[in-house]
Amino acid sequence: MHELGVVFHIIDDVTDVGKENNLSNIESVTLQLGTVSTVIPEYLTDCWKWAVKRTELLKEAKLIIEPIEAISHCEDCLTDFDTIKNGKTCPNCGSEKTYLLQGNEFVIKEIAGS
Repeated sequence: MHELGVVFHIIDDVTDVGKENNLSNIESVTLQLGTVSTVIPEYLTDCWKWAVKRTELLKEAKLIIEPIEAISHCEDCLTDFDTIKNGKTCPNCGSEKTYLLQGNEFVIKEIAGS
């Protein structure tokens, strides 16, 4: 489960931002998480709940996950399509000359604190 390592990395980054901004409490952290990012949201949330209790700055912080759907683009017919539903094959023309436009992101979008 690499989600625990990911959570520790988020906590470190958020702690640094909190210290730089003289925050005494982080209330929530919003992540944008691609649906093909290899991070499982339920595991991430479970790890988050366990790990933040062991910190002073984030001990009550809520984790908010905003999913980003996986969308691919076909180089042959220029169609954008649902990656999860269709994989690498374009549903419009059957080409495999495709690439991922979005869906593998992992971004700290917002930190709310006081």
